[in-house]
Amino acid sequence: MKALVVGGTGPTGPYIVNGLLQRGYQVTIFHRGTHEIPEIPPEVEHIHGDPHFRETIDEALGNRTFDLAVVTYGRIRFVAEALVGKMGRFIGVGGVAAYRGFMQPHVLSPSGLPNPTPEDFPVVESEEELRFSYLIASTEQEVLKCHPTAAYFRYPYVYGPYQLIPREWCIMRRILDKRPHIIVPDGGLTLSTHGYAENLAHAVLLSADKPKESAGQIYNCGDEQTLTLRQVVEVIARAMNHQWEIVEIPNAVATPAKPMALQDSSHHRLMDLAKIKNEIGYKDLYTPEQGLEKTVQWYLKNQPEHGGEIEKRLQDPFDYAGEDRLIAVYKECLEKLAAVPFNIDTSRPHPYAHPKAPGQQRDHRER
Repeated sequence: MKALVVGGTGPTGPYIVNGLLQRGYQVTIFHRGTHEIPEIPPEVEHIHGDPHFRETIDEALGNRTFDLAVVTYGRIRFVAEALVGKMGRFIGVGGVAAYRGFMQPHVLSPSGLPNPTPEDFPVVESEEELRFSYLIASTEQEVLKCHPTAAYFRYPYVYGPYQLIPREWCIMRRILDKRPHIIVPDGGLTLSTHGYAENLAHAVLLSADKPKESAGQIYNCGDEQTLTLRQVVEVIARAMNHQWEIVEIPNAVATPAKPMALQDSSHHRLMDLAKIKNEIGYKDLYTPEQGLEKTVQWYLKNQPEHGGEIEKRLQDPFDYAGEDRLIAVYKECLEKLAAVPFNIDTSRPHPYAHPKAPGQQRDHRER
């Protein structure tokens, strides 16, 4: 059996490639060749070309045929068109940003996605509404039009090795720089589905194992358990044996935390995973804590260059002097806010009456 993987050198790529090899496939990867990684075994053939344009896709693939194609990179609609009649099964990977309200929560009423968000929730239907999300959503339909038995996966944020924007590094570098505190927006309590790379690759491979069950289906995917942003900070700090103060600043002014938060608002983005679990039996290979710990260990061995390409993509200036000033002003404001008097009982007693004797009409709190 012959399998084509378009991409193959990103976060989930090596796990997909090696998973297909373990299943007996002869694997070819089609990518630009701008970087090679040691996790891809030497028996894997490489086709170097640009998977973003129909003419360069046709030039690279020619008349070759495959039993399976797993397309995780490039302009997937063009790859899908180019592979019509040249392969047995198509598996595509897009993103959860297709949903209406994912990028712009205030277009929904009430604001924000339903939690959890199922696959049949509306997606963006026009370029006028939001071009980025529309292209993701329309690509799904183009793939299913070209390949009715395809399976399509909506990836969330992926964490693990080889991430182009590893938000974990925002936390890790501050620990390596021995920062005494870190800012999180709105208490760091936002819940957003993420996926450890090996878990997401496992989901894709399940579709290869169960072609009938997954034919023509679109799936949310991600870790079964979702950590808050604050919990992510705590797990990484524990993995690096670091103690610090987590400073909870309102999202509107928590500017230094924006690259780490990966979103402008604090609305939750929880994906419903019932379909992928029920139809193809998905279960996490690693818990989020385990995935984060493995991610930390990899980035400790492969640290991004300070001020280099990855940090520029993250758009995190690591402006520690500015962070210290913001924290100082915020704590001053907290003291002033705490001094505002209110005539309110903050003990919050149980609301039900608790009589002390039989026949007592009202208890000691006049309930």
